[in-house]
Amino acid sequence: MILEGAIGDAYGAGFEFAEREKIERLNSISSYETHPIFPEIKGRYTDDTQMSIALAELLISGKAWTQINIANAFVDTFKRDPRRGYAKRFHAFLSDISSGEELLEKIINKSTRNGASMRAYVLGVISNEAEIIEKCSIQAEITHGSEEAIESSVAIALASHYFIYSKGNKEQLISYLNDIQKHNWSGKWESEVGMAGYETVEATLAVVVSDSNLKDKLKMSVDFGGDVDTVASLSLAISSLNSNVINDLPKLLTDELENGEFGKDYLITLDNQLKNIHNTL
Repeated sequence: MILEGAIGDAYGAGFEFAEREKIERLNSISSYETHPIFPEIKGRYTDDTQMSIALAELLISGKAWTQINIANAFVDTFKRDPRRGYAKRFHAFLSDISSGEELLEKIINKSTRNGASMRAYVLGVISNEAEIIEKCSIQAEITHGSEEAIESSVAIALASHYFIYSKGNKEQLISYLNDIQKHNWSGKWESEVGMAGYETVEATLAVVVSDSNLKDKLKMSVDFGGDVDTVASLSLAISSLNSNVINDLPKLLTDELENGEFGKDYLITLDNQLKNIHNTL
């Protein structure tokens, strides 16, 4: 789950808000491409995966799911492995603060953007839907306290949960989410994806419910244009949990994904630890 999310993140980062010409010319799922602004992150995951790692580690640790513990996880994960891909202002913010307490004191958390959604899929391992909603809302409110951002993050966590616990097939996913959330998700998206939470969820759901395997889902995610690293990361993370979806991603995407201290081997370890949580619940 996290490994596939990181592959989608790193691949999509090469096309984030890129010109349409670049997407049409290079989106062949044959190599990682250079980020339009940060060439040094080629083949590396971005904030989407790093913040997912923070939540996964906190879940695995068994520590209390409190705002201060989550905030500390966000800050500590960034400080030990500073990386590009965060929004410019938030990167500067994290660089300047030193603790979760300082994050909570200084952050303005009214955003409707997709930052709370991009990291929420790991919460799908929780067995109880009400607990997912509660814990997902707590983590979202730290950085994105708007109704749109919270509702969007819950949708992502529940979509992950749906496949982890084999609640149904992909055709029933939208109804499942709407029944629980009392929302009107459509799972239909065809245009460029902005950074709003609702847009990201709709684009992700469109990919997840499509009749395709992981390689085509990755291409579809990037073909939208816009904030495609987030859509690609979420689409691959969630779709990888669906036993009916074949993982036909080229081997080079795994081989060439970064493998430093917190690279692909570490992500595989986290995935296995999250499976253990699922198996014991």
